[in-house]
Amino acid sequence: MHEPWEPHFFALKRILRYVQETLDYGLQLFSSTTDYLIAYSDSDWAGCLTTRRSTSGYCVFLGNNLLLWFSKRQSTLSRSSAEAEYRGVANAVAETCWIQNLLRELHTPLSSATIVYCDNVSAVYLSFNPVQHQRTKHTDIDIHFVRDLVATGQIRVLHVPSRFQYADIFTKGLPWALFDEFRDSMCVVPTAGCIKELMLVKETHMRLRADAMDSLYYEAKCRMKDPVYGCAGCCFNKFK
Repeated sequence: MHEPWEPHFFALKRILRYVQETLDYGLQLFSSTTDYLIAYSDSDWAGCLTTRRSTSGYCVFLGNNLLLWFSKRQSTLSRSSAEAEYRGVANAVAETCWIQNLLRELHTPLSSATIVYCDNVSAVYLSFNPVQHQRTKHTDIDIHFVRDLVATGQIRVLHVPSRFQYADIFTKGLPWALFDEFRDSMCVVPTAGCIKELMLVKETHMRLRADAMDSLYYEAKCRMKDPVYGCAGCCFNKFK
C-alpha cells in the first residue's frame, strides 16, 4: 500500500507476532458419522473507509469438521446492513448448494436441510417473507435465490446471536478471548493439544446450541404481529 502511516506499521507487527506465536497451529479433521451441513454467514456494513464497501465472510461445517471458509470485500455498495448481510447469506447458500451436489455425486446425500446461521434479524426475515418491498428490489436476485431454496426445504436460514457467530472472525476485529474461542471452535488448534477433549466439548456445545437456537428462533417468531411474517411460520414448521 502507498503512503503507510504509523498505525499500519503497528498492525503489521501485530500480524507478524500472531504468525510467530501460532506456527504449530493447524486445522484438525476428525472422522464423524454426522451428515448435517451448517454454515455461518456474516458481513460488516461499509467497513472499508475508502470505498465504503462491506466485507462478507462465511464458514461451512460438515458435522463438526470445518470444510471451507471465505472472506472477501463485496463488489458492490450496500445501502443497509440488512442488504450487506443478505448478500453474504446468498454467497454462503450458493457454496452449500455446491457441497450438496458434490455429496450427491459421491452417493452420500444429506438427510436434512442445510442450516445457515445469520446474526441479522432483517436478513433472516427476507429469506421467508414472500412480499418484495421497494427498498429490496435492487437485491431481488439474491433474495429470490435464497427464498426458493428455503421454500423447497433445502435451506433453513436461522438467527444466531452475535456471541455465537463464528463468521465474525472473517469480517471484523474481535476481543482476543472471543477470537481464541471462535478459532478453537473451528478446530484450528495446536497439533500437540488435547484433541479428544476438545472434540467432545465442541460436539456437546454445538448440539446444545443448535437446539437452543431453533427454540429461541421459533419463540421470537411466534411473538411477531406482522401478518406477512406470520405466514412464514407455516413454512418454517413444515421443514422443521
